[in-house]
Amino acid sequence: MTHSMSDHTAGQPATPGPPEGIDPSVLDELSRLRDSIDNIDAAVVHMLAERFKCTQQVGHLKAAHRLPPADPAREARQITRLRQLAESAKLDPGFAEKLLNFIIAEVIRHHETIARSDNGPEGTEGPEGALR
Repeated sequence: MTHSMSDHTAGQPATPGPPEGIDPSVLDELSRLRDSIDNIDAAVVHMLAERFKCTQQVGHLKAAHRLPPADPAREARQITRLRQLAESAKLDPGFAEKLLNFIIAEVIRHHETIARSDNGPEGTEGPEGALR
């Protein structure tokens, strides 16, 4: 079988179109659902960005008062709370816990970085910037 230039771009196969014989209304619904997923993904990213702005402020406050970057008691309360929220939202609580643990680990890493930076020479700012 031979391929024309329109079949390939820079040696890569062309992206296949929709399978033949699929009802156009199914394709429309698939597109609508995927658009919703894309919007939700964007909202999740923006919400995480807002969450990290708050945790950066917490990190600076902890560093200023020589508090430890991690707070295991709060983390345990948050995990319990998130698992309950997940259950009521019909989301797998184990998945929600894994996600929160991943986020907590990143927050602690940020707090450790802030503590090292904020506890440096007088009047210096850490790489995370000033309180927002």
